[in-house]
Amino acid sequence: MSNEGPSAVAPPREGLPPPFRDGRDGRSLSNANPIFGPRGSSLAQGPPPGSFSSDLKTMTMPRSGTPRTEHAPFFADYRPREDEKTSEQRQMELRDQINKETKIKIGSENLLEALTSKNAKQAREQRTRVEAELGSSNRKIIELTSSLEEEIERSKRPKTPPRNRLSAIFQRSPMVSPRKNDGSSQDEAAAADESESPTFILSEILQALENEGMQPDYYVERANRLVDLFKKYPSLKYDLAWPIFGLRVQTMLLSQSREVVAAGYRVTRHAITDRRSLQTIRRLNTDELVMLSLVKESKANIEREQALKFVRAFLDVKGGIYEISNTVLRTIVAIAEHHEDRLRNISTLTLLELLVRNPAQVVGAGGMASLTQALLDGNYPGSESLASAMLFLFDKPNDREYLKSSYELDAAFTVFTDPIAGHNSEEKFKASASVIIALLRSWPGLFMISHNGFAAIKGLLLSLAYPSLLARDLILDIVNAVLNIKAPSWSSSFLAGRRLTTYGRVANLTKEASAQSNPVSSSEIGEERILLNEHYTALLLAILVQSGLTQALSKVVQEEEAESALRRKAALLHGEMLNMANRLLPQRFSANLQVLPMLLEGVGFKSAHTSLSQTSMTYQIDSVSRTLYRSQAASTHTFDAITRPKQQTIGTSRGFDSTRQHADYDMDEIKFRAAVVDTQILNYANFLKWDWNLIEELVEGPLKNPKRLNEAMTGTKFLKRLLGFYRPFKYRFSDTLNTKLNQRYVRVGVSLMKTLLQSNEGIAYLWDSKFLRQLGECLSQLDRTSGFFADAPLFSNWRTSSTLTGGYFSLLGALSSDPRGLQMFERWHMINISYHIIDLRDRDDLVELFLGNMDFTLDSHLRVMLSKALTASNKHIRIFSTNLLRKYATQAPRTVNGLQSPSSVCEWAIRLLVTQLYDPEVEVSEVAVQILEESCRWMSHLEYVVRCRPQLDHLNNIGAPLLLRFLSTSLGYQYLDRLDYITQEMDDWFLGRNNTYVTSSPNDPSPIQERPALPPHFYRELTRTKEGCDLLQDSGHFDKFATTIRDTWTEQEDVEVLLKLKGCLWAVGNIGSMELGASFLDDSDVVKWIVRIAERSQVATMRGTAFFVLGLISRSLHGMEIITEHRWVTATDYYGRSIGYCLPIKLGTLFSISFQPKPADRLGSRSEKRETPPWPMDQEAIQARVLKLVTDTVNTVLTKKAATDLNGYVYQDIKHGQLIDCEDSLKSRHPEAFTSSDLYRKVRDMLGRYNFHLPVRRFVLDLFNRSVIREVVLDEEDSESESVMTERPVQAPRPRPV
Repeated sequence: MSNEGPSAVAPPREGLPPPFRDGRDGRSLSNANPIFGPRGSSLAQGPPPGSFSSDLKTMTMPRSGTPRTEHAPFFADYRPREDEKTSEQRQMELRDQINKETKIKIGSENLLEALTSKNAKQAREQRTRVEAELGSSNRKIIELTSSLEEEIERSKRPKTPPRNRLSAIFQRSPMVSPRKNDGSSQDEAAAADESESPTFILSEILQALENEGMQPDYYVERANRLVDLFKKYPSLKYDLAWPIFGLRVQTMLLSQSREVVAAGYRVTRHAITDRRSLQTIRRLNTDELVMLSLVKESKANIEREQALKFVRAFLDVKGGIYEISNTVLRTIVAIAEHHEDRLRNISTLTLLELLVRNPAQVVGAGGMASLTQALLDGNYPGSESLASAMLFLFDKPNDREYLKSSYELDAAFTVFTDPIAGHNSEEKFKASASVIIALLRSWPGLFMISHNGFAAIKGLLLSLAYPSLLARDLILDIVNAVLNIKAPSWSSSFLAGRRLTTYGRVANLTKEASAQSNPVSSSEIGEERILLNEHYTALLLAILVQSGLTQALSKVVQEEEAESALRRKAALLHGEMLNMANRLLPQRFSANLQVLPMLLEGVGFKSAHTSLSQTSMTYQIDSVSRTLYRSQAASTHTFDAITRPKQQTIGTSRGFDSTRQHADYDMDEIKFRAAVVDTQILNYANFLKWDWNLIEELVEGPLKNPKRLNEAMTGTKFLKRLLGFYRPFKYRFSDTLNTKLNQRYVRVGVSLMKTLLQSNEGIAYLWDSKFLRQLGECLSQLDRTSGFFADAPLFSNWRTSSTLTGGYFSLLGALSSDPRGLQMFERWHMINISYHIIDLRDRDDLVELFLGNMDFTLDSHLRVMLSKALTASNKHIRIFSTNLLRKYATQAPRTVNGLQSPSSVCEWAIRLLVTQLYDPEVEVSEVAVQILEESCRWMSHLEYVVRCRPQLDHLNNIGAPLLLRFLSTSLGYQYLDRLDYITQEMDDWFLGRNNTYVTSSPNDPSPIQERPALPPHFYRELTRTKEGCDLLQDSGHFDKFATTIRDTWTEQEDVEVLLKLKGCLWAVGNIGSMELGASFLDDSDVVKWIVRIAERSQVATMRGTAFFVLGLISRSLHGMEIITEHRWVTATDYYGRSIGYCLPIKLGTLFSISFQPKPADRLGSRSEKRETPPWPMDQEAIQARVLKLVTDTVNTVLTKKAATDLNGYVYQDIKHGQLIDCEDSLKSRHPEAFTSSDLYRKVRDMLGRYNFHLPVRRFVLDLFNRSVIREVVLDEEDSESESVMTERPVQAPRPRPV
């Protein structure tokens, strides 16, 4: 901290700065848009109450404040010291650095790949620099990753207090300011700090604040010390003597220095503990002072920011929102309405948070008008949060009544439907697009725009006819986003004008499908994963189709004046829509879409040019549809590729099309010799000049023919030079940098090993080659007992990470998949060496490379090594090894005599996974549970896991999903029944877990499409077996669920009842989704009540839950029949089986929701008319005249005259507050009237009851002398003042005039 002298400079740490001297720029941080952290208060150290920073996003880390500006001292209040950073902050910094270095690495690899096409001599120097940069990035990534792992581990350790708490807290603490010319050492200062208690320091600071007439930085420095004390001793503020402390706060808040006032707000904010402390603070008349600070001009921004932070601290306290007075709240509303105020965004966000927690308070203060205007303007950076707050209100009927109409959010569509409103405003277009997407992705939003038959959506689609390219492009993006359409890999080429036939190859589509889809084999238990987002997408697609999406897209496709890219984008969307409609929608909705009526209508009857254009676009749409269909068809054959884990191997991924694997196997001798010559291996010793793509084709194709292989071995030096390239002691392959481009050398090496193993000639050649002998010798350098040593081992840590040396393990992995390859291991003693590699405690990277590349299909020593790594290594290696078992445990079962059974390698993997369930580290057991759960999708695998009799009691909730899987078979049911698990779990779900399940299912106003698949439900798994259905019948739980649904379906407000109702709905839906469980639906009319909830409930999210539950019921054949009886139709596949997506025949029945806004008298607000407040009659004529003129300032027509009569100023611009002097005024004739505290209180009450613009508020409050405010704040005996200060916010005030 600084000294008391004026020349002292505060160190860069958290705290308010001393005031700037005259002549310096005094701008504050308010030019940065603020942000807020999470709510909640605690005694532990945390973010300052009410803090906000630069983005309007919620931070998961402690709030550290606003961003840096050009003045470092102003940043001190918002930035923590370096040594005070939390673990989350350090982890985020490390991740940011890793991302940065990763981008540098990718860029360097791409540049190296581009340099290969240049002349080697010309690009040599540039290549050297790029390779050096790439090596540096690789090293930094390794170091940062290690640091991040250490930080994560450190954050999980329990924090124990130091032995000497006082010494640890006050170590290098600046609690006591150093005196001038004091030469004492830091150790003496620390010892002095230890000798003083926190209470003594607090008393010393408060006593220092009693001094009057000191410089402002004197008080700021003491205030910063006081805040630091509260941070280090959070419990200290619970023992404050408020009569003394409050007087010091009042004195600071009444100071004429803006910095001292800001420091006073900051100290008071950090002294807040609970609602009672807020009430004590309000009795200090802080409402008056906050109102005065907030209305000040921009030059007092540091004071205004701290005042707003002080108000926001009320939100962090339980019940604190009820302590915000209407006077303060209406002042915040005025700031939010003032377009040029720097605190407008943070004021808007404050109103949003209050709107969600206490809507009556915000609506009564007139805050809805400012929020709606902010949404309409599109300038607020958090437009989605604006929409989310209003959607929260629309969910329940009582909250819905606070909205004036159901059209508030239609303002987002205005930018597109009115081409003049958003002309050339890209930011406004994008902000409105994000709001529309948020609306369509939530149930309340969908109901909110459903009025007049979704007129808003129809208008949006009709806006595709406007000539605005930006608007049309964004509308197509909106449709893609709400339908959850992911652009295929070939979309960019298609939009650029290239033909689809070039990019629609089956090989590429298979690769893409394997990366994006998750198909399910027919041998799996039950149906595929229940993706409720698909059901919701089907509903959105039906709405869009009925609103004219097909017609709008067809017009864009046919429009000749439109840009080619836009037309192709519309054609691509049209094809995606047709494909999605065929897959998701019932035939009743999709039958007429496939004939393209708009495009084919009139073809042949119009002009030749028009007909040709329509035919061309129809062909493009057809090409897109066929390509998408082939992509989905290819995905059904990629299950093995999907379930295969991503191991940390080097260069094992394919870099070319799979069709190259089937190159000309029977290539004749002439062509083969010509191809060998073209590879340049025989011409150049420099491997950089070799044609590696051609080499790869030869290895994958002709060399698999024994005749061609023999010719390559004996007739030419092709194979000798190629295999010699990989010999370790030639340092060619092993010295090559590990880059993306150089991975092709590893791919060729792996293919060469597999090719040589396919013939006896190749095995003999490999058996006698120097390659394996030298590789075994290099591996022996890792074994301290082998006798082989080297100053620079080939498999050193640096070489395996920076060069292709680690690729040798990929080559060994190819050998490990063949019994004869394992014999080569034994010949060169690699088996013994591998055991020693597993024992290396300081080379986890080498252990991962070895295990990750080996093939454990064969029963060999490699399995023993993996078992050893699973049990005897550190936690990191155990987790890595456990993940390796996924590849083998999730293999499809084999079929023998019509019966399915897991393969031997699968059984081996399952046994090891069951062993891992008892690992002392929970993380290892959790990974094992996840893999076993994936493996149990097959009945044969599940029965084998049950026969292993795993014990999962010690894992608690971690093992619950696996136990639920056991219920799917009779064998598993009997096993769990003997453990008495089923009855206990059933009681647990019936009494509480059923309601807890609701929070993990999509039933709230949050975006539906961002949620994962529906989690497993106990009653769904129970009804898979006959024994489970009998137990459910005996328990009577289903009847109780049905009774609850029937009795409480009309509930609208009771949160507990709504939660229980949703839990019963999910239980009934999961039971009815199974064929055995669907029989319970016949015994009750519960489906009728669920349909009634979906069509008549006044709670939007309750309707959404019922909608999803009906989709679950429609998955069973019997449930689909019952759904049909209630005029709902279900989407089916080609075989007539339900896929679980059902819709009402008339979509309008699903969206018929009532909306009745509260009348004005119930809100306690004024009508929509702009009326002036009543003229309050007063005994004194002068006061009455003043009050009348203040009343007139509300009316924009009378503002100028009222301002002139009051203070001799004429308002030329009410928005900017420009004033012109006028000689005659009421204040100049009767100045004594404006020194009356009684008149001030009446004016203040008027400001708290009506909405005045911010400049008007400033003008009215500036009329009174500062002595009046001081009198009001310090006069504690005035009963009238006390009653005003302790009033609660009026819940139903009259609304602001329009």
